[in-house]
Parts: sequence; C-alpha cells; structure tokens
Amino acid sequence: MKLRTYSDGGARGNPGPGAIGVLICDTQDRVLLEHHDIIGRATNNVAEYCALIGALALAKEMGAEEVESFLDSELVVRQLGGVYRVKTDHIRQLIEEVRKLEQNFRKVSYQHLPRTHNKLRHADRLVNRALDQAEAGSAPA
Repeated sequence: MKLRTYSDGGARGNPGPGAIGVLICDTQDRVLLEHHDIIGRATNNVAEYCALIGALALAKEMGAEEVESFLDSELVVRQLGGVYRVKTDHIRQLIEEVRKLEQNFRKVSYQHLPRTHNKLRHADRLVNRALDQAEAGSAPA
C-alpha cells in the first residue's frame, strides 16, 4: 500500500511552544487520518522534523509499504536529499530517527510544496489547533 503524508511543524516564538500537524492520504489524496500534537519547546526546524517523524510513524502503523512525504520545509527536504549540509547535532539526531523509520518501507520520497498547497494549509491549521489547545490548557484531540 502506498500512502501520502502532508506534515507541518511550527513553534510560536522560534524557539517556543511547538506542535505538529499531519495528514495521511491515499494516492487519490483522500484524507485517511488527521493528527496533531504538542511537542514542547522547539524551533520551527525541529518542529518540521518532528512532524515528518510523526507522519512516517503513522504511515508505518497504517501498514504503508511506500510513502510520498510532502512538506513546506525546503530545508528539511534538501537536508534529507543531501543537498544542504546538516550543521547541528540535534538535527543530525532527528535525521537519524527519520532514517530508522525509512527502513520500514520499500520506498520513501520527499517533496517540497509551497505552504499555500491546500493539504499543507490543512496541516498548518492542525499545528495551530494543537498550539491553541495547549495555550487554553486542554490536550489536543
């Protein structure tokens, strides 16, 4: 089974309270699962990686054999593709987590899309929902 993931992460304050938003879709882009969660204090880049890690973990749980991952973070896509260097140890650790998750699939691809893409806007709304719920003192649903 092939799935598509759309993930976004964000931090209010950069660094500040962070959250992730993930959509898991079939190959016709029908939403199969929505997920959002708070991740604690983070930078935007860390939140983007955490969102991707969450997306891959959810795709694994759903039994995916192939995953197409779509992100609005050009930095993450290019670092994973080896185009951009990774300069910090904490990002290297997150990349190692991504690489371990990749081993669960026959194929994983990463593509950058503009943040205006409808599925990425939806993932961004999930990020903000998690952050709003955290600020209000309730756990994300």
